[in-house]
Amino acid sequence: MNCAISGEVPEEPVVSTKSGLLFERRLIERHISDYGKCPVTGEPLTLDDVVPIKTGKVIKPKPVHTASIPGLLGTFQNEWDGLMLSNFALEQQLHTARQELSHALYQHDSACRVIARLKKERDEARQLLADVERHIPAAPEAVTSNAALSNGKRAAGDEELVPDAKKLCPGISAEIITELTDCNAALSQKRKKRQIPETLASIDSLERFTQLSSHPLHKTNKPGICSMDILHSKDVIATGGLDTTAVLFDRPSGQILSTLTGHSKKVTSVKFVGDSDLVLTASADKTVRIWRDSGDRNYACAHTLNDHSAEVRAVTVHATNKYFVSASLDSTWCFYDLSSGLCLAKVSDDSERVDYTAAAFHPDGLILGTGTSQSVVKIWDVKSQANVAKFDGHTGEVTSISFSENGYFLATAAEDGVRLWDLRKLRNFKSFLSADANSVEFDPSGSYLGVAASDIRLYQTASVKAEWNLIKTLPDLSGTGKATCVKFGPDAQYVAVGSMDRNLRIFGLPGDQTANADDDSAQDS
Repeated sequence: MNCAISGEVPEEPVVSTKSGLLFERRLIERHISDYGKCPVTGEPLTLDDVVPIKTGKVIKPKPVHTASIPGLLGTFQNEWDGLMLSNFALEQQLHTARQELSHALYQHDSACRVIARLKKERDEARQLLADVERHIPAAPEAVTSNAALSNGKRAAGDEELVPDAKKLCPGISAEIITELTDCNAALSQKRKKRQIPETLASIDSLERFTQLSSHPLHKTNKPGICSMDILHSKDVIATGGLDTTAVLFDRPSGQILSTLTGHSKKVTSVKFVGDSDLVLTASADKTVRIWRDSGDRNYACAHTLNDHSAEVRAVTVHATNKYFVSASLDSTWCFYDLSSGLCLAKVSDDSERVDYTAAAFHPDGLILGTGTSQSVVKIWDVKSQANVAKFDGHTGEVTSISFSENGYFLATAAEDGVRLWDLRKLRNFKSFLSADANSVEFDPSGSYLGVAASDIRLYQTASVKAEWNLIKTLPDLSGTGKATCVKFGPDAQYVAVGSMDRNLRIFGLPGDQTANADDDSAQDS
């Protein structure tokens, strides 16, 4: 009797209890392990369903067809024919797979074209809607009623003016100027005695920074983080997004504390007010909002400020934590009282019309720096609201500015890169070429400088004549090729980066290296 698979006399015969067929043991066991069924009948078959048959030792005769040269040639010819047939079948399968792939690629290309066309039509419709809204004036009655009813709006009396009328500002009083001057004197004296904290991350630590985590904080339909700030005392990060929301994120726990909703367009700037429970947000909807923690991390809008007539690009808080400034594309910047939300002064430059795109207070509080879309950086005396200096040299819109902790240097970012300015001699002493620089930031100790562009670069600060060395270049892992903001964490132990996707990324030392880095810093000190 022959094996039902090989057709030869089996050396170890077994029989199937289901079909009664005879098989070579090694062949049927391999077939069952691969397919789990009978090779002849196709019925389910397991190893328990085959029973070995005891037979006497049989010496198989030598096959006649391999005993001669013609027989061997015939065998080789059969093998060659089988190989050719198998190769032909494979070629047929390859041809079919290529046709299916070509069809799938054609469908994908068609889908991409349809999506692109729909996006273009959507953008055109939005633009038309925006143009219509711009040319339809809002009714004064509606503005007044909304101001009285909407959460966080100022009193109705503040909104009773005709829309085109210029709001009157009381100005910065002598008492406020005295308060600002006293704050400046105290901070200047304190700064002379400052020391670099021993817990500050070392240069060696920054060289080993890598991505530690990535947190999707904003919506997927409008991805993009426009602005960021860090509350160092609590290690809480605030981000403003294209999705019209601001998110408060607790970095140690990795949890979202609160989502601030209320703006109708992208949040262009977000700032914490000292260690208080206040948060400021500016938006392309022409408003600034003051948010207050009403308990259990539930932030409510305390004031909505409507003093600008165009997109508000930046907010910056004074060192007293009682006042702040907003900068707008309407060619003005406003000085506010935080507690009341009252605009004390609205300042514009009568000598030339410029659109303000960035703003920052000097650490001592009596100087305000502003960037413009006309590539000019302007320095203002806060007490007199006079323009005391102007820096030219950038190409394109100034996207970000930052004062060093010692008050000597100003860093500005624009489309052509980053420039460093000496505020004592009012000149540019160094430039970093980095196309489309979106953000520049000194760390709170003034030891490091971060630049966000197509990648993230960390520099060691130095003097005017010394070299500002590049410490580390971090890649933009968002895939968008545009890092929009960079901030140093407490003691520069990590770097937070926002990009044009919805993720907040944290770069720092891996957990197993942090302790070693601290030990090295202790030994160096």
